[in-house]
Amino acid sequence: MEKQMFFKKPSSRIVLRYCFISAVFLITCALLIPTLLNYAPGSINTDFDIKMSYISYTQQFLIIGLVTLSLIFISTKLFLQDIDNWYINRNNFNNDATIQAIRKKCFNLPYIIFLFEIILPTLGITGVIFFTGSHHTIMILKLLVLVISFAFLLAVFTFIFSKDLYAEILSNTYKEGINIGLRVDLKNKIIIQILPVFITVLLLTSFIGYSTSVKEKEDIIFQVYNEKLTSSFDKNKTYNLSEIKDILQDIKLYNETDSKFILINNEVIIISGVEPSDFLINYTIELSSEYNGRTYDSYGVDTQGTTIKLQTTEGPAYICISYNISSNDTLNLLVYDFISLFVICIFVLLYFSKSLSKDITVVTNGLNDICYSNNTNYRKKLPVISNDEFGDLVKAFNKVQKLNDTQLTQIRDNQETLMEQERLASLGQLIGGIAHNLKTPIMSISGAAEGLTDLVKEYDSSIDDPKVNSNDHHEIANDMNKWISKIKTHTEYMSDIITAVKGQAVALSNEQDISFTVGELLKRVNILMKHELKSAIIYLNIYMQTDENTVIRGDVNSLVQVINNMVSNSIQAYNGKTDQNIDIIVKRKNNDLLISIKDYGCGLSEKVKNKLFKEMITTKGKNGTGLGLYMSYSTIRAHFNGNITVNSEKDKGTTFTIILPL
Repeated sequence: MEKQMFFKKPSSRIVLRYCFISAVFLITCALLIPTLLNYAPGSINTDFDIKMSYISYTQQFLIIGLVTLSLIFISTKLFLQDIDNWYINRNNFNNDATIQAIRKKCFNLPYIIFLFEIILPTLGITGVIFFTGSHHTIMILKLLVLVISFAFLLAVFTFIFSKDLYAEILSNTYKEGINIGLRVDLKNKIIIQILPVFITVLLLTSFIGYSTSVKEKEDIIFQVYNEKLTSSFDKNKTYNLSEIKDILQDIKLYNETDSKFILINNEVIIISGVEPSDFLINYTIELSSEYNGRTYDSYGVDTQGTTIKLQTTEGPAYICISYNISSNDTLNLLVYDFISLFVICIFVLLYFSKSLSKDITVVTNGLNDICYSNNTNYRKKLPVISNDEFGDLVKAFNKVQKLNDTQLTQIRDNQETLMEQERLASLGQLIGGIAHNLKTPIMSISGAAEGLTDLVKEYDSSIDDPKVNSNDHHEIANDMNKWISKIKTHTEYMSDIITAVKGQAVALSNEQDISFTVGELLKRVNILMKHELKSAIIYLNIYMQTDENTVIRGDVNSLVQVINNMVSNSIQAYNGKTDQNIDIIVKRKNNDLLISIKDYGCGLSEKVKNKLFKEMITTKGKNGTGLGLYMSYSTIRAHFNGNITVNSEKDKGTTFTIILPL
């Protein structure tokens, strides 16, 4: 079970994949380097190799490989330890902070490993070169260039072939809002993944081309100098040292950089040119006879030589001519070609990646416009300009946009229906209260009519009565005026009620853009809420901290309905408690009119406050729809270009403030 769990752990699967790909690349690199750098035959994995470098070529790569793989294994296992813990307990895991850290690692770790796989092999090769004796500068540079290019290629391959494992973890840990990590644009990703491949291919092509071109040259030069030596010296003759020097002096060299020297009794006698390297001396003595007299200056440097072994009066001697087989013209041409192709690749990659990024950005911007645009009638369609996956993506976007437009229209229609139903429900409740409010003025008018009838009868009977004087007539007239005044007051009150109800009966879509004063607004509110307040035994207090003649422009009926809705909510916030207060505070701040509706009831929870005005939410259970406040907010925003804010504490009360620009 533990063994199965080990191989199922994310860190184990990722590490094994990293190690496998790294091992393949290290083996490939070890096999190709001798060919690409023209290593001398017999110079690696032999006693000569150990003598020159202390450890053999294969051992060097084994050390580099083991160190690199060990570091990758240990560091990756440590990095992914918390991911393993999450994987083992994932069914009972709900720690957002840990999940956030896991997702961050899964985003960042591929790029960290990418850098490590470039740096570690390079440092490894550098260390091996440093600890294995002196090497020619050109060989070191060539080797480093090859290793770095292979390291880049290794990093790209591990990056590409490990992404699916990280994607699996990211998919299983996804939570909305938790998506932190290193962001690398698509353009940069393409360059990171493709450019190293181009560079490696160009370098390998250049090295192979250069290696092929110099092989022909080295064979020709070897044959020429080898013939000169074999024709100038007799292998069966014993020479004295002065004779050898004289003969060597007469041999003509084709290049000034070529050298002639004698190796005898561990001593180097230079006839012309530069002193040979230890590698060339040892190779000449130990291995040149195995390769028909051909000798080499170092592992991968383009300096070779031809030698012949003679018997002298002082012991055996090696007569050697060393020569440079590098082709500067060919090398320069390859360098120019590499630079030219590299620049072209950069431009092509930049243009290609920018084009891909642009195609995706167009669709992304379109989706963002649908999500965040204030224009709910967004109907822009994107043109299809390619017949590939991007074209399919654009077509899919257009379908989504069309479906979104259809759904928005349907939602808008449903919203208007709901708002109309809410308005009619409020109106029905309002009319019930108004009918009760009208009873008092109607009864008063009825009483006044009876009083006037009695006065008319009294006046009629007093016309021919000599006892009735002019003062009596005036008294009767005064009594009639009193009754008429009462009737007039009650009819005005009834007229105000009818006007207010008529205004609220108008559909919301029939907006009336008129001017009205704060006093007129609050008068309507007071009239329409009087019955509901009286029934709940709640007192409405109006505190006017600005001129009541302050003019507001807009739909007075809509604003009345918004305030009424908030007053109703405040009444319900007391949960049936009586003898409570609701305050309406009107004041002016800069160029805004602030109307605050304040209660001292149950207050709102943080959860409810965070959702207010964003969605339809109610605290009334089955008795509420949550549409009232949502509709109120929409009305103030759309019809008055204003805003509504809320300030509430649990069990201390709530204050809604309507902000109206003047």
